[in-house]
Formats: sequence, C-alpha cells, structure tokens
Amino acid sequence: MDIALGAAVRVRRRTIGLSQEALAEQCGVSFQQIQKYENGANRISFSRLVQIARALQCRVVDLMDVLDSPDREPSGEMAVLGRVRTPGALELLAAYERLPPDARSSLVNFLKSITPAPATEVA
Repeated sequence: MDIALGAAVRVRRRTIGLSQEALAEQCGVSFQQIQKYENGANRISFSRLVQIARALQCRVVDLMDVLDSPDREPSGEMAVLGRVRTPGALELLAAYERLPPDARSSLVNFLKSITPAPATEVA
C-alpha cells in the first residue's frame, strides 16, 4: 500500500509539472524524503499526506483512491501505478498523448512487433 500511495503521489506531482524539490520545499522535507515516499520506502503519515495533497492541489482522497477499492482486485490500478514507476514511463505516456491517432496506432503496432509475448501461465 505504501508503494501504491507513493506512486499516486508521483503521478500527481508529475502531472502538474512539479519537481520533487519543489514538493519537498512546500512540505518542509528534503527531496530525498519525497523520493522515499514515492518509492514506498517510507510510509507517509496522515498529516504529511495532507501537506502533500495541498502542495499537489488535490484532495487527500484523490491520492488514496487507489487504496480504497475493497470490491475490486488490487492488481488493476496498483499494477498500472507500478508500471508508471518504470523509468521513462511518464515521459513516454506524455509523448504518446501528443501523437495523432494514426501515429499512436503505428507506434503500438511497432512496439508489439519488437516486444516478446507475455509468458502464459500453465494450469
């Protein structure tokens, strides 16, 4: 859960174009501490989460939505947040969003052609 919450903080921070340093300054911590929060290495206290949400111009619940899904498999949103933590993923997504639809389709087809097929589970 710490990893998922940290990933949600990272996604929101990068979405609004805020650096780790700027977020750290607004929260009164070091940028290394923000890195630890975002990686799930350190747990975010509720009071710190409130500060972070204010700095990220969102509600606490917006950051915690990924954790509040008892009726759903945790693998869905948390898996996506895990993938977003991959170095370069957010930059790739931002560039992808700027592409016209035909270029998006071509890119997806190209990536599928050079990527190994996922391993299938044996029952």
